[in-house]
Amino acid sequence: MRETRDMPADLARVFAENRRFLFGLCYRMTGSAADADDLVQQTFERALASPPARTHEPWRPWLVRVAVNLSRDELRRRKRRAYKGPWLPEPVDDDLLLEPIHEPAHEPAATAGRYELIESVSYAFLLALEALTPAQRAVLLLRDVLEYTGLETAVALDLSEANVRVLQHRARKAMNAYDARRQPPTRALGDRTLEVMGRFMRSFGAHDVAAMEALLAEDVVTLNDTNGRYPAAGVAVTGANKVARFHAGIASLRARLPRIEVRWLNGGPAIIGSYDEPVTDRFAPAFVTLGELDEVGRIRRIYTVLAPEKLMRVLSASAARREP
Repeated sequence: MRETRDMPADLARVFAENRRFLFGLCYRMTGSAADADDLVQQTFERALASPPARTHEPWRPWLVRVAVNLSRDELRRRKRRAYKGPWLPEPVDDDLLLEPIHEPAHEPAATAGRYELIESVSYAFLLALEALTPAQRAVLLLRDVLEYTGLETAVALDLSEANVRVLQHRARKAMNAYDARRQPPTRALGDRTLEVMGRFMRSFGAHDVAAMEALLAEDVVTLNDTNGRYPAAGVAVTGANKVARFHAGIASLRARLPRIEVRWLNGGPAIIGSYDEPVTDRFAPAFVTLGELDEVGRIRRIYTVLAPEKLMRVLSASAARREP
């Protein structure tokens, strides 16, 4: 990102006031923090090169219009690129995804929208958004998360209000499966998830199939994102026994247990694991695992990100925390 000292004073102020908001918007659109950084930079480069005609008016509507349309283009490009195995969002610390005026990161930000701000960065929500077209995704985020009016959304996306209504209806219909099992993040849910996932990881380290299976819902699904870099299941693994045996098999391949850290990422507790063993093409040197519970407290989803390019931000923050 171009340093604010190179910007005109007014634009530097606008940048400072809107950067976090735009990052959150672009991340929700793409599921990628790296892409969100690039898109925010492109938005401000556009502002430097071709600022809006009425610079005395609030900049945010104009910035949103640029950022969301750049995000739609990036999302189209991403969907055309080949990806090896399951795709998962890049894990991001909660405090990077909410503006400072909101509640602490482990609590959902209260809004009158259909979905709360912190819920809209959860893995369950972001993966549900993958079923939408880029235009539907933009409309749903602006209308049902950020509480834009139909007119404001139409202006931001260069659409008619009638088109916005149609896209919102179709987007909501596509979210029906998510809505049916929806569990908005709360601190209580996060604490329960951390306790159950902690028990699962201890059983994982002990290669205890029965203990892992007892914690899993019958229809549990585990997804591992390596982008083809490391040996792992190239498809979703489904079913309590299969998921337990899969994890036991993975654990048996490593001679040492990983160093574990717990952080709040994407609206819930995440287990960050890293190994001190030499880096090879056979084993991922680090991973981030997030879990999702069903209504009775069993694990129904396990998401594990191992692709190195998606872990750089989280691991850098972890290293900084360990420094004396």
